[in-house]
Amino acid sequence: MGAFMIRSSNIHRNRHRNQWYKKEANQLTKELLCGILIPFAGTTLGSACVLFMRNQLKEMVQRVLTGFAAGVMVAASIWSLLIPAIDHASSMGQLAFFPAVLGFWFGILFLLLLDHTIPHLHTNSDEPEGIKANLQKSTMLVLAVTLHNIPEGLAVGVVLAGWLSGNNDITMMGAMALAIGIAIQNFPEGAIISMPLRAKGMKKSTAFLYGMLSGIVEPIATILTIFAAEHIIVFLPYLLSFAAGAMIYVVIEELIPEMSAGKHSDWGTIAFAVGFTLMMALDTTLG
Repeated sequence: MGAFMIRSSNIHRNRHRNQWYKKEANQLTKELLCGILIPFAGTTLGSACVLFMRNQLKEMVQRVLTGFAAGVMVAASIWSLLIPAIDHASSMGQLAFFPAVLGFWFGILFLLLLDHTIPHLHTNSDEPEGIKANLQKSTMLVLAVTLHNIPEGLAVGVVLAGWLSGNNDITMMGAMALAIGIAIQNFPEGAIISMPLRAKGMKKSTAFLYGMLSGIVEPIATILTIFAAEHIIVFLPYLLSFAAGAMIYVVIEELIPEMSAGKHSDWGTIAFAVGFTLMMALDTTLG
């Protein structure tokens, strides 16, 4: 009788443990999906502006949105990527900066290669960049924003991979702060791509679809990075700084010139400061 009661107790305990593990696994999956999809949701919502707004975005509005996006990306690169990369390499002592420096340069050079390879066209420009290709202007506009989104997807993927690995320097809230920050700056990017396409005569629904698809590369890059980082997690500091370098390249090469183009205005600079401080506050509060 005693053995039967012990066995029943063990069965009950194992069942309770299995239920707990299942609950934790479901919660983990939900958090992971949120981290992956939140940035894409930002692009989608921004692209949806074309469905409700009649007129094309004014030049000043585009500057403000671009400056805001640049500020968010710079702050995310520092607080969500470079600082965690240096902290993770603290065991190297005075050389803790080395992985961050090396990864940062690889990120810069990687985006430089993509910039010279992928045919794309920036907003308010008639001169295509990258390899010469017989593509429509609308397609090259989408490719330009897609080029922006690759490093952002890499950044979210690396941070989520670091959190999944149990790294003490990266928390789930820190990963969510980065995802939310990128989603915030993706909103204006979605509008900036869909509104000009509508102004060029494209149907609202088609312009929205193009804008939304420009952000699809983000969850794809995030998922691929998570799978890759799982096998090379020892290189996490290099991966974090790699994503930071890629994002900074986009800011310097594309966003800052766009927010400063044309007649001089301080609105782009002010918007940059707003985006920077907002992302800094998000990361330090949630991270």
